[in-house]
Amino acid sequence: MTYWFRPKRYGYGATPTTWQGWAVVAAFAFVVVTATTRLAVTDAESRWFWTAAAIDAVALVALVTIVHRKTDGEWRWRWGGRQAANEKNKSEF
Repeated sequence: MTYWFRPKRYGYGATPTTWQGWAVVAAFAFVVVTATTRLAVTDAESRWFWTAAAIDAVALVALVTIVHRKTDGEWRWRWGGRQAANEKNKSEF
């Protein structure tokens, strides 16, 4: 299996490492920006906001699902190299 993302060194989540990962992120940004701007321009009533929010929510769920499945490693909070060093020291005792 080819992984498109790797866990972030600091914080929670993942970052793209291949062109496929960057394409997924770009597609997400395109969907969000396009849906929001198109609906804001074409629908003069206030319901455009809720339609755009629903489309954005579906796109976000799809993004998180893809990133989670295509990440090499587990998602957890990371503190850079310090945590790996602490885990190594714990295993020595």
